[in-house]
Amino acid sequence: MTEQRFTPDAYRQQLQEKTQRIDTLFADSEIPTPEIYTSSPTGFRMRAEFKIWHEGDESFYAMYRQGEYKTPYRIDDFPQGHESINRLMPALLTEINACETIRRKLFQVEFLTTLSGEALVTLIYHKKLDDVWQDKAEVIRERLGVSMIGRSRKQKRVLGQDFVTESLQVGGREYRYQQIESSFTQPNAQVCEKMLAWAVANTRQCGGDLVELYCGNGNFTLPLAANFERVMATELAKSSVHSARYNMQLNGVNNIDIARMSSEEFSQALDKVREFRRLKDIDLDSFNFTTIFVDPPRAGLDPHTTAITQRYDTIVYVSCNPETLHRDLKVIAATHQVEAFALFDQFPFTHHIECGAILKRRV
Repeated sequence: MTEQRFTPDAYRQQLQEKTQRIDTLFADSEIPTPEIYTSSPTGFRMRAEFKIWHEGDESFYAMYRQGEYKTPYRIDDFPQGHESINRLMPALLTEINACETIRRKLFQVEFLTTLSGEALVTLIYHKKLDDVWQDKAEVIRERLGVSMIGRSRKQKRVLGQDFVTESLQVGGREYRYQQIESSFTQPNAQVCEKMLAWAVANTRQCGGDLVELYCGNGNFTLPLAANFERVMATELAKSSVHSARYNMQLNGVNNIDIARMSSEEFSQALDKVREFRRLKDIDLDSFNFTTIFVDPPRAGLDPHTTAITQRYDTIVYVSCNPETLHRDLKVIAATHQVEAFALFDQFPFTHHIECGAILKRRV
């Protein structure tokens, strides 16, 4: 990769192309002029993964193009990566090439870093990891000043800890987040801060209580909780539920209830179709829900969840796929209108862009 591609002029051009694509896609929809939240053209990715390619006595970082998995593209620099990743990449590679125990059958390296300065490196192998490997890896870990994980089939050896703690600034307050290795986290932390600030600013006058589906580790949940009396959040992944609860305590936020359940299960509980032991300590009837927040996967909302959102006065919809957002808004538009719309450029120099919509019930 070359720095020449990642220039401010090139970034402005690609962002303009994305903006035009969104304008065209939503031309048949009643949305206000989008607010555009930009990224830095370099140093924006907080996590990255690379294949390790071995040629003779040398190993190097590599990536593959889709469908070309036997043709490695050597990676000697990574301008998209945060400065911590770019500092660690050559130092780690030197250690890998200097130690056959670490190098042998290593096929992938993953970096997870934070704005707060923490870093976690995961080494993934096609071999069983023994105590000799761990002793060698511990020396490297201490030299690099990071936590480290070794993975192979049915094995996970943790040196240090298996998470980092990120610090994000939202509305003049610091929020700290445990981010566990292999769990989902926002890759562009600085744009994530802008997304959080946008969501908080646009729900400040909502009042009442909030329900959030797909809450993850509480990324949006924690700062949004300041705008509501109470928050009811749901999430399916066990590790994310544990992190969300951990992050509540870490930030001293105590007006959130979290349940491990799907959106369909939540609506069944709300409508008293079924009882759930997971809700035995939560009285849903005591909530005064005015607002719902959804941040679904790329597939967007299923019809059932779309219908759930239409129960509430305010809908906050953050989307990683404009096409499915466009589809879902067509349905929701029967009951709600878009009052604010935003573009968040999480992934510069790719076709991906995140969108956010604030919808209010039609009078």
